[in-house]
Amino acid sequence: MISEFERSVFELINQERAENNLDPLRIDEQLVMAAEYHSESMANDDFFSHEGIDGSTPFERMMDQGYSYQAAGENIAAGFTTPESVVAAWMGSSGHRANILSDDFTEIGIGHQYNSNDIGQVNYFHYWTVNFGTPLS
Repeated sequence: MISEFERSVFELINQERAENNLDPLRIDEQLVMAAEYHSESMANDDFFSHEGIDGSTPFERMMDQGYSYQAAGENIAAGFTTPESVVAAWMGSSGHRANILSDDFTEIGIGHQYNSNDIGQVNYFHYWTVNFGTPLS
């Protein structure tokens, strides 16, 4: 289950895809769980990285949730307070934009975590993860 904030990111990403004549992505719960886990970990464990606090890669986190893929990718962001601002930032970054507009992906999972007491070394308050994938046939 995704939040209203996460649903807005989903809709904005699919709007970008539609404007580029690409099929919409479908929400996958396993990708959502991997994204939620990573956003929560970044917010609570005081780091910002594709690599998890436990050394995990995005792909390992997806597989840990039972997602077997033929293609996969991840976007992360921190500090952006609205869905519009985070999607705009991703669209302004070539690597993140490439994931959003890739025709290799058919599914998406979105995770957002807000830590109002973010007082560690890394304090962005808002942490975002989007996992992209195409399942094995």
